[in-house]
Amino acid sequence: MIVIALMLGTSYYFLKQPKPVSVKIYRVEKGLVNGIVANTRVGTVKACRRALLAPAIGGEVAKLLVKEGDLVSKGQVLMEVWNDDLKAQVELQEVDVMVKQATAKQACVLAAGAKRDARRLQELTKHGQIVSENQVDDAVTLSLAKKAECQSAKAATQLSYANIKVARAAIEKTTVKAPFDGTVAEVNVELNEFVTPSPPGIQTLPAIDLLDVSCLTISAPIDEVDAPRIKLDMKACVLLDAFPEKRCSGKVTRIAPYVLEKEKQARTVEVEVKLTDPTEVEHLMPGYSADIEVIVDSREKTLRVPTEAVMGNNRLLILGDNDIIVERHFKPGISNWSYTEVVSGVKEGEQVVVSIGKDGVEAGKKAIAEQ
Repeated sequence: MIVIALMLGTSYYFLKQPKPVSVKIYRVEKGLVNGIVANTRVGTVKACRRALLAPAIGGEVAKLLVKEGDLVSKGQVLMEVWNDDLKAQVELQEVDVMVKQATAKQACVLAAGAKRDARRLQELTKHGQIVSENQVDDAVTLSLAKKAECQSAKAATQLSYANIKVARAAIEKTTVKAPFDGTVAEVNVELNEFVTPSPPGIQTLPAIDLLDVSCLTISAPIDEVDAPRIKLDMKACVLLDAFPEKRCSGKVTRIAPYVLEKEKQARTVEVEVKLTDPTEVEHLMPGYSADIEVIVDSREKTLRVPTEAVMGNNRLLILGDNDIIVERHFKPGISNWSYTEVVSGVKEGEQVVVSIGKDGVEAGKKAIAEQ
């Protein structure tokens, strides 16, 4: 009876003991830890160049020479507003130039003749021929007048050339040309439709939206507190919602020279990253949402723990002796979303509890590592 009682008591004791909680652990080891700075709000994939094009003057669309998706070259005419009247002005000025040239030629020939006559009379006077002084004076005066007429006619010709340039410049205002090699993203006009330029300070829908997608950049806002740590040419990774893989061939190519201030938003600095690996740029399109992680510091072969295992006030849960969970403070170094550097407080080989949010996982509890 005593033996049975002891067995029953022992069984009761063990049945009343709390069951060990199953936890995921990480054995502390050395590895690479990168210190990163990430954007505070979502960034955007942008074309390296973009032009919102519209004619400088309003009018009826007479020619629409491209459609969405077309590849165009720099200087290529994309659309033209009705400008027959301006072209007629150019033709008129060209004819006027021809008339002015002929008039100038006639005036200059007469000036040359008057000059020869004046010189002939002056030579006769030198050789004692009877020539009145008035005749000589009239000849010289006529020569100078004809010379002035010649110069005036030439100036009138130059004025006509200038008028041609003005007329051609007016035609240029009715045409839309590609400022660079690119792809037509949008065409917001139709043939024979009337278009007007945007009023000052008021942006309207562009007639043609042109993109240069030969290179892409990722622009993202960085909190003003973190911005001073970022320098040009720092390595960076790009994460996109549309693709699962992280792309880490990026480099910082631009840091905005000012802090962006918007109401009800944290003040930020715009940072641009460019991917250098052509394979990582494939299938990207302007407008994709993206995040950036700029690597501002790096430690190789340093003790590290999973960042998800770190609790507030730099605390960790360690699986200690007899599989009892203990809480410990440690001194962290640089960190990222995956790992945090351990400066002191934790030794290599110790087991850190990762599943800290699981029910029953707390200091003093017995635990068993998940297999």
